[in-house]
Amino acid sequence: MTPITPDAPPEGSIHCEQRGALWLIGINRPAKRNGFTPAMFRQLGEAYTRLDDDADLRVGLLHAFGAHFTAGLDLPTIAPLMQRGEKAVPLGLVDPLDLGMPGYRRRAKPMVVAVKGITYTLGIELMLAADVVVAADDCRFSQLEVKRGIMATGGATLRMSQRAGLGNALLHLLTGDEFGSAEALRLNFVQQVVPAGQELDRALQLADAIAAQAPQAVVATRLNALKALEHGPLVAMHDFIDVQQKLSNSDDAAEGVRSFVEKRAARFTGR
Repeated sequence: MTPITPDAPPEGSIHCEQRGALWLIGINRPAKRNGFTPAMFRQLGEAYTRLDDDADLRVGLLHAFGAHFTAGLDLPTIAPLMQRGEKAVPLGLVDPLDLGMPGYRRRAKPMVVAVKGITYTLGIELMLAADVVVAADDCRFSQLEVKRGIMATGGATLRMSQRAGLGNALLHLLTGDEFGSAEALRLNFVQQVVPAGQELDRALQLADAIAAQAPQAVVATRLNALKALEHGPLVAMHDFIDVQQKLSNSDDAAEGVRSFVEKRAARFTGR
């Protein structure tokens, strides 16, 4: 699937589309390699918030228009915010980087990402903050903040070492070098690599597969895995009995049993 690029203002935009239970979030500033401006950050936060707040939406899919995912920050427009210590995403919204910072909501519903071409700085941090990443085999990754005299503050310093170990993380964080999709797969930064041009189709397949499952169970499973990562398995384990009791009394759990007995695909409603 090659989406038609919508018109966008010079400062770029985030173009969203509902496709059944999927919420497609498209980065739209291809003339500038999808470099992020403050307006794009705000719209991205609004798009992530819509995903969590709309009961009809089950899975988000972040992708980009044009040949590249994103070259990262549009520094001339973002630097003044950094110098003032301000954030581009308004308080009260879901944080697309899911850092748990005060004043921001954390995402509950799953997010799949399709990356391609240039995927620098913020692009890496957005995909590391998501749940499942499909990469085109033409990706060029770089966490190059040290080359600009700044530090990665969107989660790369935290998540790269979680995925790949401290040495592998610092290899790329401290040199700002460029690496490809095979290295990103080796380091567990992405989950699948496909031929360029097929990344969005594959991401849609995975998003559809997730959306077909019981929504409450999907959210609970995601949040428990995240809690185990951030707070440890013993803390996450304490949720098992209460969460399972709540899920097992839901309409979807009853449908799961019926579909098993009747040997058919389940039809989950989210209730």
